[in-house]
Amino acid sequence: MTGTWTVRLVAVSERDYQEVIKRSAQDFGPLQAEVYAETLELAIDALREKGLKAIGVKEREEIGPGIFTLHAARAKRKSSHFLVFRVLEIRTIEILRILHDRMDLARHISQAQEPPRH
Repeated sequence: MTGTWTVRLVAVSERDYQEVIKRSAQDFGPLQAEVYAETLELAIDALREKGLKAIGVKEREEIGPGIFTLHAARAKRKSSHFLVFRVLEIRTIEILRILHDRMDLARHISQAQEPPRH
């Protein structure tokens, strides 16, 4: 499909995703956790479809060079989380973190940007 972007989650953002859904299930029940997972997927899908032109994408130089955010609220669904990401290459987005909107995003993003240690 022309115009689509590749979107990948790094290991820490994958853990963020799982933790957000787990916490949602604990706090609000399994049905709400499923709805919230769908909401996060809608945000990820928006990046796949529109990339940096997705509604709500903001460049966040104050967090770091080349860093962008997208609030996960989509299609009249509420959300309390941001997708924090960067563009790696042509039409490829790497989601670095999925963070609660009350968090200090800059503080939590540095570990996702560090190269893997061997």
